[in-house]
Amino acid sequence: MDWKETLNLPKTDFPMKGKLPEREPEFLKFWEEIGLYERLNQRQGPVFVLHDGPPYANGHIHMGTALNKVLKDIILKSRRMMGYRAPYVPGWDCHGLPIELNVERELGVRRGELPKNEIRKNCRAYAHRFIDIQREEFRRLGVLGDWDNPYLTMTPEYEATIAREFVKFLASGQVYRRKKPVFWCTHCVTALAEAEVEYENHRSPSIYVKFPLAEDARAALPDLPKAPVSVVIWTTTPWTLPANLAVALNPEFEYVAVKWDEEILLLAEGRLSALCAELDRDLPEILCRFDPRRLEGRHARHPFYDRESLFILADYVTLEAGTGCVHIAPGHGEEDYESGLKYGLEVYSPVDDTGHFEEDMPLFGGKEIFSANEEIIEVLREKGRLLYASEIEHSYPHCWRCKKPVIFRATEQWFISMEEAGLREKALQAIERVTWIPRWGRERIRGMVEKRPDWCLSRQRAWGVPITVFVCKKCGELLREEKYYQKVLALFEKEGTDLWFEREPKELLPEGTRCPVCGNEEFRKEEDILDVWFDSGVSFAAVLERRPELAFPADLYLEGSDQHRGWFQSSLLCAVGTRGVPPYKSVLTHGFVVDGQGRKMSKSLGNVVHPQDIIKKYGAEILRLWVASEDYREDIRLSDEILKRLVEAYRKIRNTCRYLLGVLCDFEPQKHRVPWEELPEFERYLLYRLGQLIKRVRRAYEEYQFHIVVQEIHRFCVVELSALAIDINRDRLYCDHPEDRLRRATQTILYEALEALVRLMAPILSFTAEDIYQYYPFPREAESVHLLSFPEISWPEPDEEFVESWERRLLIRGEITKALEKARQETKLIRSSLEAEVLAAVPAEKRPIFADPAYWEYLAIVSSFKVVESLPEPGEKEVLWEAEEVPGLKVLVRRAPGKKCERCWQWKPEVGSLEDYPALCSRCREVVRRLKEEGRLKE
Repeated sequence: MDWKETLNLPKTDFPMKGKLPEREPEFLKFWEEIGLYERLNQRQGPVFVLHDGPPYANGHIHMGTALNKVLKDIILKSRRMMGYRAPYVPGWDCHGLPIELNVERELGVRRGELPKNEIRKNCRAYAHRFIDIQREEFRRLGVLGDWDNPYLTMTPEYEATIAREFVKFLASGQVYRRKKPVFWCTHCVTALAEAEVEYENHRSPSIYVKFPLAEDARAALPDLPKAPVSVVIWTTTPWTLPANLAVALNPEFEYVAVKWDEEILLLAEGRLSALCAELDRDLPEILCRFDPRRLEGRHARHPFYDRESLFILADYVTLEAGTGCVHIAPGHGEEDYESGLKYGLEVYSPVDDTGHFEEDMPLFGGKEIFSANEEIIEVLREKGRLLYASEIEHSYPHCWRCKKPVIFRATEQWFISMEEAGLREKALQAIERVTWIPRWGRERIRGMVEKRPDWCLSRQRAWGVPITVFVCKKCGELLREEKYYQKVLALFEKEGTDLWFEREPKELLPEGTRCPVCGNEEFRKEEDILDVWFDSGVSFAAVLERRPELAFPADLYLEGSDQHRGWFQSSLLCAVGTRGVPPYKSVLTHGFVVDGQGRKMSKSLGNVVHPQDIIKKYGAEILRLWVASEDYREDIRLSDEILKRLVEAYRKIRNTCRYLLGVLCDFEPQKHRVPWEELPEFERYLLYRLGQLIKRVRRAYEEYQFHIVVQEIHRFCVVELSALAIDINRDRLYCDHPEDRLRRATQTILYEALEALVRLMAPILSFTAEDIYQYYPFPREAESVHLLSFPEISWPEPDEEFVESWERRLLIRGEITKALEKARQETKLIRSSLEAEVLAAVPAEKRPIFADPAYWEYLAIVSSFKVVESLPEPGEKEVLWEAEEVPGLKVLVRRAPGKKCERCWQWKPEVGSLEDYPALCSRCREVVRRLKEEGRLKE
């Protein structure tokens, strides 16, 4: 007889290999066919709103955007399984310079060569193209959402909302236009906001320049000997020297006049030693010390132009670098500008849009500013105004789009004031009402809001929402009241904002509009467009407040940590500025994707990993597992080695579930489930451990700690299931009679474990959970695993004494297992634990726990277990083991007596002596007899 026919072997078609790249699209199709997202969104329950920060519609998705979307999907799926209705409306940021530049490149035109609306039409088509591409790439990740009805910042409804929110700021008096220095990209030819600037290392000139004192300043220091006197400044931007109008000193520092060769130099005493060290000179003689207030309002001579520079006082002058004397160009720096306002200086910026000096500038007219640095240094040298020149590498602002260095340049721009109407203070108060995850996010954004300048709103490009402002042609008055904009906003809502660039102001203003100041009827439109951060910043108004399934404020915003200065901040300012409350209750941030060595991914390093490549090789499931496995609050590492480890972890989880499906193939929960009170102690203990898993995993989901979810599920599969429940009960599952009560008890535990695991893994391993669920050999509760809830603990909690008792038993079992492993690996006494007999010598106080040796045969998975007072001397290859963690316990491992049962593989003395079934042990003979009597076996 083939004894395999008498075993309860697994019977399942659940595939051993996942074949994820091929099979995942089948589940995407299945979810679409059953309308899974729509069904989830129709369920009753409290609403949980995660508002999607819009990715930019430009190019394929990358690992950062994949990470972001998967995190959101995990959160929303877990919230749905907690009983929430959690809609997901994906969105795209569609306006902006990157698209406009790419379109110009595709069309082969330069800026301004085509009418604005021709460029805008092509930009719209470009954005649509990549929205479709990215939509499919996000769906391929297994992300559930309203993909057929996303929000786009370029739809007429959304554009009208952008303009409407801007008009609210305008009407409240928080918007102003002024010539003021802003970040300016000479390559992209537009102003930039703080959030559009990145700081990278850059090599710059480092020069010390002498400004000779004018007569009035010389007179303020009458005790100095007769010699040329100059104040020394330090700068890394020589190109700003033509715009110099002042020199700033700190009123709290002490300044000195020192003898320097044949002349006298002025600088802060606190920087004298550092300057001498840098120039490799001995400390010079200090001729006098003076209070800088003596020079305020007096003058120095410009180092190469025939004009004067005013001495001013400023507390932002530091002793960290330079000389304590700062060159001031009000048209090229924020602090310079503020000082210029205070002292009545001109906002002078002789640089054009493309980064060239104006043609009529003496010496350097028409020169590109950065290439002019060397010429300026040479002029300083020729005129004897250069004290020292070198180069330094330092952090310098770069454009986030083109990656080229930017400048500070004064131009006429539109701003939202941080002080008017108390916007800064309101935002700081709102920050305190938000939960920041991780907690350091609160201090990060608070510091940024505290220090940020007024928000520069205007961009000198075509692809965006126009700054919707009418200006009187006669007196320059702005039309601020909302009533002037109702007509054009209604038109935007129907037709979009292209019409702003096509129609005359009279067609857009209410009939009969006159200037409230001078009565004039002629107006001009503003031609600049809005900063795209304003576009996305008002998404709460365009999406949360307008979509019936959503709500304002959102429960959660989730983006990369760079968005503290981007979307998180722009959304906060827009909401607080018009609603008085933050747009979110909680904000969660994740780090950036780096390689296995922690380096930023870049083409030059050749370490870029594309999500499409991972999906093609491993499937989206492994990418999802990677997202959840890492602590995403820090930078997240990715490498082939990391992916291979994840594949192994995934296989362990999948194969464990596959095994459970197999051993439950004949299990009908309604019929075979054993009540808790009838379960053996070990099974009750396993249920306790399962309950602990459910609690820990649910708490981890609630706290967004998905790496703990993965760790707990994997550990449960490895320890509680594979090493305990499955290993210990394998014999019972395969060899006992199918209807044996103990076998059904074991199946009950494995059924509960499978039900819990499938639900707990579903938010992360969405494809695998669905795959397992569809292969259930018993009736399913719902059509899809994603329509289920998280598991509940439906069994009693055991008392502490019970748990401690089983912890002790498993500790003892662990010591026995170590002895068996030594006998297998080192002495080669046995190949399987079933070939062993274990003798255990234990102290008297521990003997009650060994009262049933047969039960220890079952727990230790050995053929014979005996408790003895003392152990015999070990024979050849036999193993004597003194327990490391159970004092007094000694174990001897030797070969089990008897022969091997061909059915259960246990070694029993009766094997070979039973007349009807000589190849079987007593237990197996009885099982086979019953199976034959029941007609389940053929002769």
